[in-house]
Amino acid sequence: MKLPILAYGNPVLKSKCKEIDSDYKDLNNLINNMWETMYSASGVGLAAPQVGKSIRLFIVDASPFANDKELDLNERNKLKTFKKVFINPKITWSSANLCSFNEGCLSIPDVREDVKREDQIEIEYQNEKFENKILKLSGLSARVVQHEYDHIEGVLFTDKLSSFKKKLLSNKLRNISMGKVKCDYLMEFFK
Repeated sequence: MKLPILAYGNPVLKSKCKEIDSDYKDLNNLINNMWETMYSASGVGLAAPQVGKSIRLFIVDASPFANDKELDLNERNKLKTFKKVFINPKITWSSANLCSFNEGCLSIPDVREDVKREDQIEIEYQNEKFENKILKLSGLSARVVQHEYDHIEGVLFTDKLSSFKKKLLSNKLRNISMGKVKCDYLMEFFK
């Protein structure tokens, strides 16, 4: 079932999320609905707060980037199969090297900006079977995971922009928060 994606301005998007355990009600159903929602919106990641659940859960499928000819072949091959569920994740290490990339967000339609993020990270998490995992990521897979991780920390990519960029975007962001935006997927606006 496709779920509505919360739009910029909803306070759930600015809240730090809570950990869950294997008894979380209807978790598999929620994860399946999140996949369907993300794919129908042509996203590469979706965090639980974006569908109104303030829990430490996000999903990523970076395979659409595998077709990007600007990436080297090794990176594209890694991205082809990078599809994961992250439950209760914690970034335990990040490199000092920052890289810039143009990002967007399903909760902030029609806004894209260059964002600097760490090029490499290590993340501990549980998968959908609540098995403990550790991943070391670099490049676009690290970026996608950091973007979604920020969501469960109550941080949006626009929070990482300079005050000048935020000022330039203020009208557009206000319009999104008021529901004055068109997109081809179901959105929920804060009233």
